[in-house]
Amino acid sequence: MNVGGDILEITFTHETIGSGVIFPMSNSDGSMDLGGYRSNDDADMITGNGDMVDQMNNKRWSMECPVVWDANTREDLEKLNQLAASTIPADWTISLINGVIYSGKGKPVGDYVGNTNNAQFPLKISGGGKLKKQ
Repeated sequence: MNVGGDILEITFTHETIGSGVIFPMSNSDGSMDLGGYRSNDDADMITGNGDMVDQMNNKRWSMECPVVWDANTREDLEKLNQLAASTIPADWTISLINGVIYSGKGKPVGDYVGNTNNAQFPLKISGGGKLKKQ
């Protein structure tokens, strides 16, 4: 049986900023790209005699989902700002409801702006290498 569903929690550990837990919104779409080598999907990548030209690139891993923003008692946005400003990547762990856990080294990327109406913000984390299943 295939089981999908929520990302339960995202944890980080950073050598100078410390550690923390970020809670994704329940029943929301999340996406994960494990990273690694990809072949360019370009129909024009072919030689005159019909041989495929395989242009390969290495892509960084990433995950993104909406997360809870509790501005009263938590400092998630503040911690993410610190992590994004650091040149040292953090260790991340992403736990899924089906029991699978992924881990990787990286940092927050893009914009993460808190929505005061629905108490959430979009989070994207990305890093070098691959996102690995534990």
